[in-house]
Amino acid sequence: MTGTASKVNMADVARLAGVGMGTVSRALNNSPGVAEATRKRVLEVAEQLAYVVSPEASKLRPGTTGRVAVVVPHIARWFFAEMLEGVEAALREAGLDVLLYHVGGAEDRREFFQRLPARRKVDAVVAVAFPVTAAEQQRLELMGVHIVASGGQMASYPYVCIDDAEAARKAVGHLIFLGHRRIGMIAAVDPDEPGWPATLGRSEGYYQALASAGLVPEPELVRTVNWGGNEGAEAMSQLLALPAPPTAVYAHSDEVALGAIRTIRRAGLRVPEDISVIGIDDHPLAELTDLTTVHQSVRDQGLRAGRMVVALINGREAELSFTAPTELVIRRTTAPPSR
Repeated sequence: MTGTASKVNMADVARLAGVGMGTVSRALNNSPGVAEATRKRVLEVAEQLAYVVSPEASKLRPGTTGRVAVVVPHIARWFFAEMLEGVEAALREAGLDVLLYHVGGAEDRREFFQRLPARRKVDAVVAVAFPVTAAEQQRLELMGVHIVASGGQMASYPYVCIDDAEAARKAVGHLIFLGHRRIGMIAAVDPDEPGWPATLGRSEGYYQALASAGLVPEPELVRTVNWGGNEGAEAMSQLLALPAPPTAVYAHSDEVALGAIRTIRRAGLRVPEDISVIGIDDHPLAELTDLTTVHQSVRDQGLRAGRMVVALINGREAELSFTAPTELVIRRTTAPPSR
């Protein structure tokens, strides 16, 4: 294995030794709580792989469990998977194990928070992009561990997010710059997370951009639907049925925007010649479909949140809030109005 040590990480040692990465970290750092036979096996595997403990992995404080609970409302959706990948990468680099909790529905969520205080065998909890009620905050605080919100601001906990209102202003401002005045909005809400601040911010930014340009909002140009491409397609059908349809549409997310584009094209209209469409997020499909959007680096936000957790666990000075930048990405679905 000479010359390959730099390619070997703690996950490789954990896999071959048949233990978690927290156990590997404690074994390599001679910390308590590891059976002698397990410690010996870990050390033998590490020697075989020529594994060198990274500076971050050696900084876990005595008395820590080496585990972090990560709570997500969705796993299959791109945004949450991307965020989770970033969080996990940062925690893995520091030798921390991830305990993943999926709270997909109201009942899952109620049961999770009901049992949460009994799950004290973690050093921190990362909540990925979902709002926490006052009652749920109390349950979290009973654990007495660090809490970080990744992908949105939550209560007074440390957080990493974007400014959703600013992202919306960039999107709508681009349409206004092109000369559009009848601008529709398809607002997307998650029925399982109706209070998520991102929804409010992305709507507020729409109204702020219109006000800055001296435009009066027209209620008939706004449609609110559940999150999803099919829902975006249905909302676009309603907008096209208006006596005077919008010349441009701003959607809360790229998936919703792509649904709107499908409806426009099936109606025999052209994008952007007849109607411009813009989204937010820069989903991987946005580039493939030439969708104009507002980019955010979701994985980088997850990485930053994970590193925030590591610093808090180890008693180091940590950045307690970070608002990630967003960037307008102009592609082929927006153009000046033709009417």
